[in-house]
Amino acid sequence: MKSLFIYSAFAIVGMLVGITLQNRWTIIGDAGQLAKEDKAKPLYWVAPMDANYRRDRPGKSPMGMDLVPVYEQVSDPQTVLISAAVEQNLAVRLGVVERRILPIPIQTVGIVQLDEDKIYHAHVRAEGWIQQLKATAVGDRVKAGELLFKLYSPTLVAAQEEYLVALNSGNHKLLSASKERLLALGISEQDITSLRLQRKAQQQISFYAHHDGFITKLAVREGMYVKPDSEIMAIGDLASVWVIAEVFERQAAWLKAGQAVEMTTISDNGRRWIGAVETIYPVLKKKTRTVQVRIRFDNSDFALKPNMFADLIIKAGDHQQRLLLPREAVIRGAQFNRVVKQVKAGEYRSEIVSTGIEAGAYVEILTGLDVGDKVVTSAQFLIDSESNIDAEIARINGAEQHEMTGGAMKVDGSPQMKPDASKRAAGKQSEMRCGGDMDMSREGVNHD
Repeated sequence: MKSLFIYSAFAIVGMLVGITLQNRWTIIGDAGQLAKEDKAKPLYWVAPMDANYRRDRPGKSPMGMDLVPVYEQVSDPQTVLISAAVEQNLAVRLGVVERRILPIPIQTVGIVQLDEDKIYHAHVRAEGWIQQLKATAVGDRVKAGELLFKLYSPTLVAAQEEYLVALNSGNHKLLSASKERLLALGISEQDITSLRLQRKAQQQISFYAHHDGFITKLAVREGMYVKPDSEIMAIGDLASVWVIAEVFERQAAWLKAGQAVEMTTISDNGRRWIGAVETIYPVLKKKTRTVQVRIRFDNSDFALKPNMFADLIIKAGDHQQRLLLPREAVIRGAQFNRVVKQVKAGEYRSEIVSTGIEAGAYVEILTGLDVGDKVVTSAQFLIDSESNIDAEIARINGAEQHEMTGGAMKVDGSPQMKPDASKRAAGKQSEMRCGGDMDMSREGVNHD
């Protein structure tokens, strides 16, 4: 009986020791687990659609959605971490900052005009009557050396008679003087030679075309009386034409003579003419605030006609090497322009930049980036909202706008965000966590 009591006592003690040891190891294991869990303990839970709705435990948002845990992550507070899967869902594209010449195409319109250097204005140098007028209407084509009209003028007949008298007298000084008078009155060397050979004054003096062209003005008819101040006709040469273009005042500094110009017209839209800037007019037009530019184009087939409208691209620029970035990468702000720069794979930072000249698809970067930097050219608004640009600008300026809890935040293993990220950005992160595709057409992004 005594032995049974002793054995029972040992069994009870053993059970108590076992229970104690089991509890001890359980407590140690639980403490280790708690320590492990405490290391990755969420800072708080936030509503996917309202970043201001926060709780210290899991639950439901007012909209019935599961609250999203937000964890502390040791990282640069100005960066945003995005997983490769989310990058793919956002269709993130990158552009590289490079140094090269920035082409500055100036798009404008112009009007085709006659080349005024090749317009011939027909005048007579003695009063008389028009005879045998060959040109009958504006638009008639003439060739060089072709007879235009004849003129009967008593003055010209008298001058011929004086020349014949000097010729018969043998006085060389008188002969030379009379010949100079005939030339001054517009009689050609050919007519003077004919006069010397025939020794008979011509009653009608012939006038010929100086070059090929078209009649652009006809101010007389057969038998009309004309004076030296009367314009008989004008002949324009369409083998080359001018185009007078208008360029805005802010673009005038980039213009230089000799720059290439590409032109199209409505009448022949599939054809392109290549010309060059010939003259930049020195006076700014007061009403339109534009500078006129004269461009010369070859028109050997006469396809270009005066008064046609033309679309022009002047390939302007100063041929200087500049730091260039795709224009679509720049996020415009009221006070600052910024870009989303890739620090390394999956890590992005918002940078304030100063921009210069913009032309075509590129913009000049003055400060904020270096050659070789990679920037986001698509989905930058989503990433930018995550990086809390307003807080960054406040820190740069030394102002304290928000209390930061320290470090970038990570939402349930998805792209990281800060506690004060925008509401829309939180909603986007919830969609990322749930694995759903983002519907950019149904849901906008708030860039406050």
